[in-house]
Amino acid sequence: MTIALIAGTGGLPPHLAGSLMVQGRTPIICEMRGFASSIVGDFPRIGFRIETLGTFLETLKELGVTEVCMAGAMQRPDVDPTAIDPATAPLVPRLMGAMAKGDDGTLREIIAIFEERGFSIVGAHNIAPDLLPIIGQHTTKSGPDLTADLAAAEVALKQMGQADQGQAMLLRDGAVIAREDARGTEAMLRDFCEPLEKSGGTGDPLADLFEGAVDLVSDAIDWISDKPDEKAPNAKGAVLFKAPKPDQILKADMPLIGPDTAMQAAEAGLAGIVIPQGRVMVLDLPQVVAILDAQGMFLQVVP
Repeated sequence: MTIALIAGTGGLPPHLAGSLMVQGRTPIICEMRGFASSIVGDFPRIGFRIETLGTFLETLKELGVTEVCMAGAMQRPDVDPTAIDPATAPLVPRLMGAMAKGDDGTLREIIAIFEERGFSIVGAHNIAPDLLPIIGQHTTKSGPDLTADLAAAEVALKQMGQADQGQAMLLRDGAVIAREDARGTEAMLRDFCEPLEKSGGTGDPLADLFEGAVDLVSDAIDWISDKPDEKAPNAKGAVLFKAPKPDQILKADMPLIGPDTAMQAAEAGLAGIVIPQGRVMVLDLPQVVAILDAQGMFLQVVP
């Protein structure tokens, strides 16, 4: 059986390509215009765009593809109506209607279109089961009692599911202090990272004088407008909880954390990370654990 890997950005597609090669299966790498993957190597490749989706599906059929895996980050592309080809034109009303329902509705419709043409959608976790860590504590440091936090998270996830937005949140003392929005988990964590302290100067008198003048002007503007200094909110000791929303399509959109997530959580001053078993993938678990151990943080996988 031939498998096509529709690869977006990030570290997941290269991991899956490597896993498939170990299994003796060479995937056809498919990349949508504007979202080139990080997969390197001598793989058969197909480039496509949403305006030629119908032709892309016909090409996959001609190549004998029976299975399709969708992995990696990808945003909704801009559509050029003049680039829609005859094979895609009949799909336009369905796609337009789905896009009006949000990202989840769009993904469901695209999956339906693939399945109607005989393709089986395979989850990334089915290709690489190593991405799903077992239940328990994976770091040297143990996490606290999360009963109250997880109860708050369950309520928040339902609300986020209704809004079709976000998969992660920050929890502290049984309350949700932040929720992921359309910008993603990284942006949510970045909001809580403390800005770097200013250095004592550049060593260049003219540059330092100019920087000082800019600071004085900025302070004056804030004083005139009675605008308080904007400081990063405090997330010290909070816990990052990431999980799929209710009814999320796990075979094509399972949440993922990795080394970058661990680093960002550390920079935000968090106490640790919690994920539900079998519902969130962890890319490069040993590296994630090493980062968290070095920062005295925890990783807990709960039922």
